[in-house]
Amino acid sequence: MHDFDELKAFAEVMASGSLTRSAQKLGLAKSTLSRRISHLEARLEQPLLRRQANRLLPTEAGLVFHRYCQDMLKLAESSHEALAELREDISGTVTLEVHSALARGWMGQVLDTFMARYPKVELTLRTRDAPPSSLNSHSVHVCLGPMPENGLHQEPLGRLTRGLYASPSYLSQQPLLEHPRDLADHPWIDLLNTTQDGLLLHHENHGNYHFYPPRSRLRVDLTALHLDAIAHGKGIGLLPHWLADKREAHHPGELTPCLPNWQPAPLPITLLYAYGYQPRRVKALLAFLRQTMPRQWQYNEVAA
Repeated sequence: MHDFDELKAFAEVMASGSLTRSAQKLGLAKSTLSRRISHLEARLEQPLLRRQANRLLPTEAGLVFHRYCQDMLKLAESSHEALAELREDISGTVTLEVHSALARGWMGQVLDTFMARYPKVELTLRTRDAPPSSLNSHSVHVCLGPMPENGLHQEPLGRLTRGLYASPSYLSQQPLLEHPRDLADHPWIDLLNTTQDGLLLHHENHGNYHFYPPRSRLRVDLTALHLDAIAHGKGIGLLPHWLADKREAHHPGELTPCLPNWQPAPLPITLLYAYGYQPRRVKALLAFLRQTMPRQWQYNEVAA
């Protein structure tokens, strides 16, 4: 059984390469720190450190053991935190990253509910469109779109259905749209090149049509600006049905579907979080996100 004081001593010397600096950081006498390293080496029956000039460097055994030492210290820290949380209210810091297409219409409206429900939690909310390659145990990311394997837990949350939209006032001045090929004659409002590789539209009776939008004179990188441009009659663009419905509820008559029988594939919405131990505040946030997910995102709603 390892002594955690000895493990901490070894990990600190590995980080600093100096007994003096490590002893100062740990608040120990240099002789006490040296004794702990010696006891650990005796317990393992192998030298872990060697002196070279004015530095302590790991031996081959030290390099191998250091990885396990770090794992044991992290596990001990997590176990202490988990036990401490059992005695306390849900509290502490948590970070939530949300795709910009979902932040304003969803998270902006339910955020106050979460903060009121957990008054001791400190939440940092960020918009981030690119999926992360790593997350710490106090962070959650809500991703929109296909997700490659990235070493994080990927939990399907729902799907975002989309369609073509324009302003009724714009369409009233244009020839009738009868087929996706007619879109080539209209200004295309692009959400920062999200359709630069084309847009595959599906019709239940006529199959697929691969539409390549014309070069757009207006490209934006915010969903809210994209929505505004389409609603203000600048052209035709691709919008989530959920966002278009919310816009129409507050500003009736600004948007209307175009070619409603031609639909692109829905985009998956995924919760990303680290594997392993989750603090109670992260579990609370994950449960809250599942509970407050808009009905239109649910798989059964899409199928209907």
